[in-house]
Amino acid sequence: MRVGVYLAHPRPGSFNHALFDAVVEELRGRGCQVVAHDLCAEEFAPSLAAQETETVRSASQAHDAQVALHRAEVGTLDAMVFVHPNWWGMPPAVLAGWVQRVFVPGVAYKLGTADGEPAGLLKAGRALVLNTSDTPADREESEFGDPLHSIWSACVLPYVGVADVRRVVFRTVTDSADEDRAAWLAEARRQAAALLT
Repeated sequence: MRVGVYLAHPRPGSFNHALFDAVVEELRGRGCQVVAHDLCAEEFAPSLAAQETETVRSASQAHDAQVALHRAEVGTLDAMVFVHPNWWGMPPAVLAGWVQRVFVPGVAYKLGTADGEPAGLLKAGRALVLNTSDTPADREESEFGDPLHSIWSACVLPYVGVADVRRVVFRTVTDSADEDRAAWLAEARRQAAALLT
Protein backbone atom coordinates (compact mmCIF):
# COMPACT_ATOMS: atom_id res chain seq x y z
CA MET A 1 0.00 0.00 0.00
CA ARG A 2 1.27 3.46 -0.91
CA VAL A 3 0.39 6.23 1.54
CA GLY A 4 1.09 9.95 1.35
CA VAL A 5 1.67 11.67 4.70
CA TYR A 6 1.66 15.47 4.75
CA LEU A 7 2.70 17.73 7.64
CA ALA A 8 1.84 21.42 7.82
CA HIS A 9 3.52 23.04 10.82
CA PRO A 10 6.43 25.49 10.63
CA ARG A 11 8.03 24.88 14.03
CA PRO A 12 10.49 21.98 14.30
CA GLY A 13 9.87 20.00 17.47
CA SER A 14 6.15 20.74 17.57
CA PHE A 15 3.70 18.05 18.64
CA ASN A 16 2.49 18.00 15.03
CA HIS A 17 6.01 16.89 14.05
CA ALA A 18 5.84 14.12 16.65
CA LEU A 19 2.49 12.97 15.22
CA PHE A 20 3.90 13.02 11.69
CA ASP A 21 6.99 11.02 12.72
CA ALA A 22 4.88 8.46 14.60
CA VAL A 23 2.53 7.93 11.64
CA VAL A 24 5.36 7.61 9.12
CA GLU A 25 7.21 5.15 11.37
CA GLU A 26 4.06 3.09 12.00
CA LEU A 27 3.16 2.83 8.33
CA ARG A 28 6.69 1.98 7.23
CA GLY A 29 6.90 -0.60 9.99
CA ARG A 30 3.80 -2.24 8.55
CA GLY A 31 5.39 -2.51 5.12
CA CYS A 32 3.78 0.51 3.46
CA GLN A 33 5.50 2.56 0.84
CA VAL A 34 5.27 6.00 2.44
CA VAL A 35 5.59 9.27 0.58
CA ALA A 36 6.28 11.73 3.44
CA HIS A 37 6.32 15.49 3.04
CA ASP A 38 7.00 18.16 5.65
CA LEU A 39 5.58 20.99 3.56
CA CYS A 40 7.11 23.82 5.60
CA ALA A 41 10.57 22.26 5.76
CA GLU A 42 10.41 21.66 2.00
CA GLU A 43 9.34 25.30 1.53
CA PHE A 44 6.33 24.38 -0.57
CA ALA A 45 5.13 27.64 -2.15
CA PRO A 46 1.40 27.97 -1.41
CA SER A 47 0.55 30.90 -3.69
CA LEU A 48 -1.40 30.11 -6.84
CA ALA A 49 -0.07 31.45 -10.10
CA ALA A 50 -2.62 32.96 -12.51
CA GLN A 51 -2.33 30.02 -14.91
CA GLU A 52 -3.19 27.60 -12.06
CA THR A 53 -6.70 28.89 -11.49
CA GLU A 54 -8.65 26.58 -13.82
CA THR A 55 -11.93 25.16 -12.54
CA VAL A 56 -13.31 23.11 -15.41
CA ARG A 57 -10.57 22.81 -18.03
CA SER A 58 -7.69 20.51 -17.08
CA ALA A 59 -4.85 22.38 -15.44
CA SER A 60 -1.85 23.15 -17.58
CA GLN A 61 1.49 21.48 -16.95
CA ALA A 62 2.97 22.78 -13.70
CA HIS A 63 6.02 24.98 -14.29
CA ASP A 64 7.06 24.52 -10.66
CA ALA A 65 8.95 21.20 -10.37
CA GLN A 66 7.83 20.71 -6.78
CA VAL A 67 4.16 21.14 -7.70
CA ALA A 68 4.58 18.78 -10.66
CA LEU A 69 6.08 16.15 -8.36
CA HIS A 70 3.21 16.42 -5.87
CA ARG A 71 0.60 16.23 -8.63
CA ALA A 72 2.23 13.11 -10.02
CA GLU A 73 2.47 11.52 -6.57
CA VAL A 74 -1.14 12.02 -5.47
CA GLY A 75 -2.39 9.94 -8.38
CA THR A 76 -0.36 6.95 -7.16
CA LEU A 77 -1.57 6.91 -3.54
CA ASP A 78 -3.89 4.38 -1.93
CA ALA A 79 -4.46 6.55 1.15
CA MET A 80 -3.48 9.95 2.53
CA VAL A 81 -2.75 11.36 5.99
CA PHE A 82 -2.77 15.07 6.79
CA VAL A 83 -1.28 16.38 10.05
CA HIS A 84 -1.87 20.01 10.98
CA PRO A 85 -3.02 22.37 13.73
CA ASN A 86 -6.35 24.16 13.79
CA TRP A 87 -5.44 27.77 13.12
CA TRP A 88 -8.40 30.14 12.92
CA GLY A 89 -10.63 27.21 11.94
CA MET A 90 -8.43 26.52 8.90
CA PRO A 91 -5.40 24.47 7.95
CA PRO A 92 -2.15 26.48 7.83
CA ALA A 93 -1.66 28.46 4.62
CA VAL A 94 0.96 26.05 3.27
CA LEU A 95 -1.57 23.18 3.30
CA ALA A 96 -4.43 25.26 1.92
CA GLY A 97 -2.11 26.31 -0.91
CA TRP A 98 -1.01 22.71 -1.43
CA VAL A 99 -4.64 21.66 -1.88
CA GLN A 100 -5.29 24.51 -4.33
CA ARG A 101 -2.13 23.83 -6.39
CA VAL A 102 -2.12 20.02 -6.31
CA PHE A 103 -5.81 19.01 -6.30
CA VAL A 104 -6.41 20.59 -9.70
CA PRO A 105 -8.75 19.57 -12.54
CA GLY A 106 -7.32 16.81 -14.66
CA VAL A 107 -5.22 15.60 -11.70
CA ALA A 108 -7.59 15.22 -8.75
CA TYR A 109 -11.04 15.72 -10.31
CA LYS A 110 -12.86 16.50 -13.52
CA LEU A 111 -15.80 18.81 -13.95
CA GLY A 112 -17.95 19.06 -17.07
CA THR A 113 -19.34 22.51 -16.29
CA ALA A 114 -18.70 25.04 -13.55
CA ASP A 115 -22.03 24.21 -11.89
CA GLY A 116 -21.76 20.46 -12.46
CA GLU A 117 -20.93 17.60 -10.13
CA PRO A 118 -17.23 16.71 -9.88
CA ALA A 119 -15.87 13.28 -10.63
CA GLY A 120 -12.97 12.47 -8.32
CA LEU A 121 -9.88 11.15 -10.07
CA LEU A 122 -7.76 10.07 -7.12
CA LYS A 123 -7.54 6.35 -6.41
CA ALA A 124 -6.93 6.98 -2.70
CA GLY A 125 -10.15 5.69 -1.18
CA ARG A 126 -9.46 6.81 2.36
CA ALA A 127 -7.79 9.60 4.27
CA LEU A 128 -6.92 10.37 7.87
CA VAL A 129 -6.74 13.93 9.18
CA LEU A 130 -4.94 14.47 12.49
CA ASN A 131 -5.50 17.87 14.03
CA THR A 132 -4.20 19.59 17.13
CA SER A 133 -6.22 22.25 18.87
CA ASP A 134 -6.27 24.44 21.96
CA THR A 135 -10.04 24.91 21.79
CA PRO A 136 -12.12 22.62 24.02
CA ALA A 137 -14.44 20.33 22.04
CA ASP A 138 -17.71 21.76 23.39
CA ARG A 139 -16.68 25.33 22.56
CA GLU A 140 -15.43 24.25 19.12
CA GLU A 141 -18.81 22.75 18.31
CA SER A 142 -21.12 25.32 19.93
CA GLU A 143 -19.33 28.50 18.86
CA PHE A 144 -17.61 27.54 15.61
CA GLY A 145 -19.35 24.41 14.32
CA ASP A 146 -16.06 22.53 13.78
CA PRO A 147 -15.07 24.16 10.46
CA LEU A 148 -12.19 21.73 9.86
CA HIS A 149 -14.66 18.86 9.75
CA SER A 150 -16.55 20.64 6.97
CA ILE A 151 -13.39 21.57 5.09
CA TRP A 152 -12.01 18.04 4.93
CA SER A 153 -15.12 15.85 5.06
CA ALA A 154 -17.45 17.90 2.88
CA CYS A 155 -15.48 20.36 0.78
CA VAL A 156 -12.11 18.87 -0.13
CA LEU A 157 -11.67 15.12 0.06
CA PRO A 158 -15.03 13.88 -1.34
CA TYR A 159 -14.55 16.30 -4.25
CA VAL A 160 -11.43 14.41 -5.37
CA GLY A 161 -12.91 10.96 -4.82
CA VAL A 162 -11.93 10.13 -1.23
CA ALA A 163 -15.08 8.59 0.27
CA ASP A 164 -13.69 7.38 3.62
CA VAL A 165 -12.54 10.43 5.59
CA ARG A 166 -11.41 9.87 9.17
CA ARG A 167 -10.45 12.64 11.56
CA VAL A 168 -9.02 12.77 15.07
CA VAL A 169 -8.48 15.94 17.10
CA PHE A 170 -5.95 16.04 19.95
CA ARG A 171 -6.78 18.74 22.48
CA THR A 172 -5.86 20.84 24.31
CA VAL A 173 -2.24 20.63 23.33
CA THR A 174 -0.51 23.65 24.87
CA ASP A 175 -1.16 22.67 28.48
CA SER A 176 -1.07 18.90 27.94
CA ALA A 177 0.93 16.53 30.15
CA ASP A 178 3.58 14.15 28.87
CA GLU A 179 1.30 11.17 29.50
CA ASP A 180 -1.45 12.78 27.41
CA ARG A 181 0.92 13.29 24.52
CA ALA A 182 2.17 9.72 24.77
CA ALA A 183 -1.42 8.47 24.64
CA TRP A 184 -2.17 10.70 21.65
CA LEU A 185 0.87 9.43 19.77
CA ALA A 186 -0.26 5.86 20.42
CA GLU A 187 -3.74 6.77 19.13
CA ALA A 188 -2.23 8.34 16.00
CA ARG A 189 -0.37 5.08 15.37
CA ARG A 190 -3.59 3.06 15.84
CA GLN A 191 -5.47 5.31 13.45
CA ALA A 192 -2.70 5.07 10.84
CA ALA A 193 -2.66 1.27 11.13
CA ALA A 194 -6.44 1.19 10.74
CA LEU A 195 -6.09 2.84 7.32
CA LEU A 196 -4.61 -0.41 6.06
CA THR A 197 -7.62 -2.60 6.86
